[in-house]
Amino acid sequence: MSLRPYTIIEPVVAPVPLVVDSPHSGRIYPADFDYTCPLPMLRQTEDSYVDELVGCAVQAGATVVAAEFPRSYIDANRAEDDIDPALLAEPWPQALNPSDRTLLGLGLVRRLCKSGVPVYRAPLAITEVQKRIASFYRPYHEVLEKTVATRIAQFGECYLIDAHSMPSQGGESGRRPDFVLGDRHGESCDPGFTRRVRDLLHDMGYSVALNDPYKGVEIARRYGEPRAGRHALQLEINRRLYINEQTLDKTDGFVRLEHSLAAFFKALAEEIVMDMPDHRLAAE
Repeated sequence: MSLRPYTIIEPVVAPVPLVVDSPHSGRIYPADFDYTCPLPMLRQTEDSYVDELVGCAVQAGATVVAAEFPRSYIDANRAEDDIDPALLAEPWPQALNPSDRTLLGLGLVRRLCKSGVPVYRAPLAITEVQKRIASFYRPYHEVLEKTVATRIAQFGECYLIDAHSMPSQGGESGRRPDFVLGDRHGESCDPGFTRRVRDLLHDMGYSVALNDPYKGVEIARRYGEPRAGRHALQLEINRRLYINEQTLDKTDGFVRLEHSLAAFFKALAEEIVMDMPDHRLAAE
């Protein structure tokens, strides 16, 4: 059986204008992924089990979309032209626009597994990268765009929660908070909605930071247009809450966090509905 680009799970109750996606939790490695770095090291790039953690959102009326492919194969949270020229065996046929992180080997298709450790034995042919874009990247964005557009048509607005996980330690800040919310400093999401999400998580006893160190990347940029009723908020979950960061095994905290997120999505959906004109839901 060929690898599907994504899984989509529709709400089990009346839909609300809420979509949740997990672009980095894919853990099925394609047969043609000819990596040479150690698999355990490559798996450290996954947002392990985030798709499972946010799957409970369907019980609150959200649609959940999750990538099946791993981010190290192709990253749905990078722009299509965000390609590292050093990854390629030949020049790309169009102009490229690599970000600073991409030039460090962490672009649309990763060149490095971690600092100094290459993913591949040799540069990739452009046809290989183009195949990944056509077979996985574009189908993921097509279904996400369709899902958001459906909610816009139903309700006139849509809130997209772009779910990720983050290492518990990093950078100069050291120990990270439980959650980081990224709305590109108000560009991708109504700041009032961002504050609402922050307050719900705070009230549940979690520590939350805004736009530091993660402000949101391609999905937030691409789907966030607040003036058009399209709100995209990146949600980073601290891995220490639910997994062993070295082995990627679930800890006892997984079930606790899953229950917390179920309550969070339920409360968030209720607040979204209460703010809708006439408190109306779409017809089933």
